[in-house]
Amino acid sequence: MTKRDASWDKIAKDLDFESYNFDEAPLDLTAEQIKKSCENFVRGGITEPRILCKQDTRESRPEIFKRLGLFILPKKNGEYVIVRGEGYVDIPEITSEPKIHKSILNFTLETANIGNSEMQHLDFAYASSIIRTFTKDPSLVLTIRGRKYTPEFSFKVGKHEITTQSVQTEVDGGYEGKDSVVLIEAKNSKNSNEIIRQLYYPFRQWQEHTNKKVTTLFFQHIKDLFYLWQFEFTDIYDYNSIKLINSARFIIK
Repeated sequence: MTKRDASWDKIAKDLDFESYNFDEAPLDLTAEQIKKSCENFVRGGITEPRILCKQDTRESRPEIFKRLGLFILPKKNGEYVIVRGEGYVDIPEITSEPKIHKSILNFTLETANIGNSEMQHLDFAYASSIIRTFTKDPSLVLTIRGRKYTPEFSFKVGKHEITTQSVQTEVDGGYEGKDSVVLIEAKNSKNSNEIIRQLYYPFRQWQEHTNKKVTTLFFQHIKDLFYLWQFEFTDIYDYNSIKLINSARFIIK
């Protein structure tokens, strides 16, 4: 049993997950409840709420969540909600041949090869104009980056309505063009799925600040290839209305 599983088993026992009717309503959970459950932990479990509640892929969920079909979402700073349903979106493998992309730059970016951070690879893709090429929008410029707190908004997950406010989100790269805003969630490793929240919360957040169309992209850099997936929410009030629109992979020559 992992330390994460040990901690969540203790929390689940204290809050009686097994008897709770998750089909009837989501279960509210606070950071204080998590700390209280784990305050006298003697089995080497994790006690930090932020770490325990970070479940970005289906596989990273604790076993009790997998068995009961649950996922967790933030509601406010220090407040969460545990929901039964599908909280993740598949990131399908791109099997088409990589598109050969010729950088718009007439010089070599020597510093782009130092380090291996997500933002570094994303910045290189943008500087080489891959983002503009994929979105077919040559007007895009970098305008958004970093952490920001969400305004209050409500949305549906299955038959349940959830209201969230002042949740911290992080956009790895946001680009504004003449008619649209493009938000990117970036990874420098291969993920086969991702929690929808990583795309949905920033999407709803920035919808509040612009009348332009907000587009969400998922980005991965693996070896020398740059992967991009474009998603759309067909109903902005429905967490599960996410739909894959386009995908491609590029190699820069």
